[in-house]
Amino acid sequence: MDNKSNTDIIFSEGLTVREACRKAAAWLAAQAVEEADSNAELLLMHVLELDRAALLLAWNDPFPLHKGEQWQALLRRKACGEPIQYMIGEQWFYGRPFTVTPAVLIPRPETELLVEAVLTAADRLWPAAERPSEPHSAGAGAGAAAGPTVVDVGTGSGAIAVTLAAQRHDWRVSASDLSPDALEVARRNAARHGVADRVQFLQGDLLAPYLRGCGSGGRGDVSIDALVSNPPYIPAADLPGLQREVREFEPHLALDGGADGLDPYRRMLEQLRELPQLPRLVAFELGIGQPSVVTDMMREMGAWSSIAIIKDYAGIERHIIATQE
Repeated sequence: MDNKSNTDIIFSEGLTVREACRKAAAWLAAQAVEEADSNAELLLMHVLELDRAALLLAWNDPFPLHKGEQWQALLRRKACGEPIQYMIGEQWFYGRPFTVTPAVLIPRPETELLVEAVLTAADRLWPAAERPSEPHSAGAGAGAAAGPTVVDVGTGSGAIAVTLAAQRHDWRVSASDLSPDALEVARRNAARHGVADRVQFLQGDLLAPYLRGCGSGGRGDVSIDALVSNPPYIPAADLPGLQREVREFEPHLALDGGADGLDPYRRMLEQLRELPQLPRLVAFELGIGQPSVVTDMMREMGAWSSIAIIKDYAGIERHIIATQE
């Protein structure tokens, strides 16, 4: 199928913005693109540099001809399965826009639930009333305890670490990733949301940057109060069966969790024993059927007084929150 000639057919001079959007959506649907209407609308907002309210106001305006080539090129890319987030370079997470590139996984809505659970649990363990409201406010240190030191392992785009730092100004946040390209994206997002001076980024495999004797760039002396991680958890044999957008475009380094998908959790739980002290809060995102297995591993360690499993929006067990009260 010649996608180029097909897109040429559905775009022509004299179309209104509405007509261009509807023709594009119909064409994408014919190419087996899921959610064709919303994808066409998002691409149109990107091409015309309009938000949705402005797009609706321009609905009956003529489609600008000088944008036609860009419009058709994006439609062809979408028809080939490329995630729209990579095409427009952005994904919203916890009410903020995050830069995304093919070097990082696209943040998912269910991970917002992990962030919410961490905020709730940490506020209980480290009450805000006992901490300064701002990190550097005058006189804030008089008898007030600092917020927790939080580490985000496998940060990717930095969505978790940046969100936690933006939501809690007195938390000390650090984030690690094996990929230097991912860390560059995370740094850009930290700067974008005004927390670059409050989030430290370290390159390394899982918790290695925080262990003693693991390189001069590490923080082997750090005491981690809270650990949060959304690591690779797809079993290697399941990768070929993933949705095309994920399988062909998102980084496999951030997807492949080993034979059963649990390798990163086993290794992190082993690494935790090498820290000066175990974190009082540990929060993981996991794949289908995995939380109960990892919960059993954590119970055997006997380090946390409470280990809870949280379901996602689809009712699937998705997150573990372990706390030591």
